[in-house]
Amino acid sequence: MNPLEHIADVIRDDSSVVTVGTFDGVHMGHRAILDHLLERSAERGGTSTVVTFDPHPREIVGPDPVSLLTTIEERATILGELGIQRMVVIPFTREFSQTGAEDFVVDMLIKRIGMQEMVVGDDHHFGQDRTGSEKTLLEMASDHRFTVDVIPAKVFHHDIVSSSLIRHTIKEKGNMALARDYLGYRFGITAEVIKGIGRGREIGFPTANLRTINQNKVIPQNGVYAVAVYLEDRDTSYAGMMNIGVRPTFEEDGRHLEVHIMGLDEDLYGSRLRVEFVSRIRSEKKFEGIEALVEQLNEDRVRCIASVKSKP
Repeated sequence: MNPLEHIADVIRDDSSVVTVGTFDGVHMGHRAILDHLLERSAERGGTSTVVTFDPHPREIVGPDPVSLLTTIEERATILGELGIQRMVVIPFTREFSQTGAEDFVVDMLIKRIGMQEMVVGDDHHFGQDRTGSEKTLLEMASDHRFTVDVIPAKVFHHDIVSSSLIRHTIKEKGNMALARDYLGYRFGITAEVIKGIGRGREIGFPTANLRTINQNKVIPQNGVYAVAVYLEDRDTSYAGMMNIGVRPTFEEDGRHLEVHIMGLDEDLYGSRLRVEFVSRIRSEKKFEGIEALVEQLNEDRVRCIASVKSKP
C-alpha cells in the first residue's frame, strides 16, 4: 500500500493520529516516533498519519541547498512498509513558511486532516520561524480537544540520530555501515545509465556510467564501494563495485559515478537501476599505470563480492 496523499486531495478523517516532520531518511530516530504513532493508532482504532513537506523546508528558508537522504517517493515506500496508513504531503512555499504555529495546528491538522492525537519528538518545532514547540501544543490541546505524546530522542553509538548526522556520515566519511545502522536499511540511489567512453571495458571492467534521477540526493564521499545493484523489472540483485570520483589515473575532470556489475555483461544504456551501498572499500587514488590499476581492481572485486554476500 502506498500511503502518499497530497494535501489538496485529503479527505478529513476525525480518527487521525498525526505526526509532523520532514522525516528525511525515515531513520532510527524517526522510528521511535513512528512506532508510537502506530501503537496509538491501533489502540484507538485511528488512522496513522504522517504529515510532511516538499520541498525540504530548508530549501525555501535556508541559505543553502539540502542534500536528501530520501525522495518523497522513497519516504512513502518506507512508511508504507512500516504500516503507516497516510503520508500527507504539503507543498512548502515561501508563503506557507509564514504560517503561524497555532494557525497550522488548527487550520491544517485539525480542520483539514482531522487530528485527534499528535505524536512529536522532544525537540519538535514548527510554524513561522519555528516558534511552535511542545509547550505550544500542550497549551492548545485542551481547548481544541486533542492529546499530545512526546517521544525522547533516539541515541545510538552515543549520538542523537538525526538526518544531518547521517548526511555527514555518508558525504564526509563514506561510512556506509554506520549509515545503515542509523537508517535501519542500506542507503541507495536510483540512477539512469548514460553513455561513457568505454574505458572500463577496455581494461576488463565494463562499467555502467550513472546519472542520479534526483539531483538533490546525497552522494557518498569519493571512493570505491561494495554495492548491491537492482535493475528495473528484475527480481534478482547483483553484487557491484562502485566508483565515485574524478578518475585520477586518467586525469579527467568532473565527478563521475560508475558501477561494475558482477555477472552481468549487457548494454544497459538508458536503463534505470538502483544502487544500494554496503561498505566503503577504499579511497580513490592515482595509479602509475593501467597494470597497477587492474591489479587493484581485481583485489577490489574480491572484497566487494565478499562484502555484499556477508551483509544483508
